[in-house]
Amino acid sequence: MRNEEASAFGIGVSHRPCFWSIMAKLNLMVLLLFAMNFSSCLNNRVAEFALTKKEEGDLNEQSKKELVEEEEEELDADDLEVFYPTNQWQTIRPGQAIPAGLHVQLNLQTGEKLAKLPDDDDERKDIKDPKKSRRLGHIDVDPSSFTTQELKKALAKMKKSLNTDDTLEEKAHKEDVKRKFRPIEKLKEEFRELNLQLETDFEIMFKLINKLNSSASTLEEKITALYDLEYYVHQVDNARDLLSLGGLQLLINGLNSTEPLMKEYASFVLGAALSSNPRVQVAAIEGGVLQKLLVILATDQAQTVKKKALFALSSMLRHFPYAQQQFLKLGGLQVLKNLCTEKGMELLHIRIVTLLYDLMVEKLLVKDLHNDSTQIHERAQQYSQVNLVPAIVEQGWCKIISNFLKTPEHDIREKVLKTVHVLLAFCKDSYKEDQNLSHTLSLLRQEYELLAAEEQKEGDEDGYFKELLSSINSIAQQLK
Repeated sequence: MRNEEASAFGIGVSHRPCFWSIMAKLNLMVLLLFAMNFSSCLNNRVAEFALTKKEEGDLNEQSKKELVEEEEEELDADDLEVFYPTNQWQTIRPGQAIPAGLHVQLNLQTGEKLAKLPDDDDERKDIKDPKKSRRLGHIDVDPSSFTTQELKKALAKMKKSLNTDDTLEEKAHKEDVKRKFRPIEKLKEEFRELNLQLETDFEIMFKLINKLNSSASTLEEKITALYDLEYYVHQVDNARDLLSLGGLQLLINGLNSTEPLMKEYASFVLGAALSSNPRVQVAAIEGGVLQKLLVILATDQAQTVKKKALFALSSMLRHFPYAQQQFLKLGGLQVLKNLCTEKGMELLHIRIVTLLYDLMVEKLLVKDLHNDSTQIHERAQQYSQVNLVPAIVEQGWCKIISNFLKTPEHDIREKVLKTVHVLLAFCKDSYKEDQNLSHTLSLLRQEYELLAAEEQKEGDEDGYFKELLSSINSIAQQLK
C-alpha cells in the first residue's frame, strides 16, 4: 500500500528514505518560528511574562539624570539669586540681591549677615513703594511671581547697560586725553622738523665728554660741558657710565690744569660723581684724586677753587674708610688745620668742622652696631684702622674747634657745639684748662636763656634756642 501511495505522488520506491528526512526538517523549522513569535508577544503585551524586565528604580534614576542635565543646560552661572524675606531672620548668602527697606544685622562673631521683613506694616509698604525704594525699584517677594528665564533676561539687560556706561565713560576719557596730549609719533615728527632728537643721558654725556676732550673746544665750551655734566652725574648709574666713557680720567686731569676755572669745575663734577658711589670712589682713589685735591687745598688758590676741592674731598672721604686712612697718611688733617688759620678762608672753616664731625660720628655708629653679619664685621674692622680722633687731639683741634663758638651765627654755633660734645671725652683736660671756653659758654648761656624765654612766651615749648641752651648747659656740667 505504501508503495502504491508513493507511486501516486510520483516518487519511486527506491527514494523513500529521502522523502521522510525532508518532511522532518520542515516540521522542525515550523516549530521554531512559532516559539519565537509567541515569546515576542508575551514580552510586548504582558510584563509579568517578559523574559527581560527593567526595574522602576532604574527608569526613575535615568529620567532624573536627563532632567538634571536639561536644567543645567538651561541655567547660567551668572543667574541672579534673589533673597526672599520673611518675618524671621534669614541668612543672606554671598551674591544674593535683597530689596531695600529690610532689617539687616551682622553677626560680629561669625561675620554672617541676616535680614527679615520689618515688623511695622508701614515699613513693609515702603518696600513696595517705588519712591522709597530707589535702589532696586519694586521687588515682588513672591517666589512664584517670576521665573529663572525672566531673571536671566533682566540680568542681561543690567549687564548691557553697565557695559554701555563704561564704554561711554572710556570714550569720553580717551577724547579728553587726545585733546590734552599729543601722540608720541606726532611729537617725534615735530622734533624732526625742528632738527631736534630725543637723546638718552648716556648719549648726552658721551657728547659732553667728547667736547671736553676735544682740543678744538674753547675754555668756555669746556666749562659749559663740565657744568652740564655735573647735572647728570648726580645719578648713581650716570656716574658709573662716566667711568666707562673715560670721563673720570678727564676730570682728574682737569685738577692739574693751569686754568682756575677748570680746576674749580672739575672738582665740582668730581664731588657730584663721588657722593655715595663706592664704585666711583674706588676708581678715583686709584687714579690719584686724593693727592691732587690735597695739593689744591694746600697751595695758593682762589677761595672758589678751594671750596669746590673741599666739596670733592668730603664726597671722597664719607663712608669710605680706606680713603680716610690714606687721608691721614698723606697729612690731610694738617692741610685742613692750616686752612682753618688761613685768612680769607672763613667760609670754609665751618665746612671743615662739619666734615670732621661727620667722620667721627660715622665711625661711632658703625662701632655701636650689634650685628653678626660678615659685612658689618668687615666694615667695623676697616673703621678700627682709622685713627682719626687721636690725630685730632694730637694736632690741637680741640681748641681750634671750640674757638668757632665765638661766631655770631646760630647755625655755626650749633654744629660746633655738636662737635665739642663728641670730642669732650677726648679733650676734657684741654677744655677744663681753657678759660676762654668757660667765658664763651657763660656768655652763650645768658644769650640763649633770653631767646629761649621769648620762644616760650610765643608758645614754643621745645624751640631751637632751648635746644642750644640745653647743649651748652650739658657741656658746662661735664666740665665741672
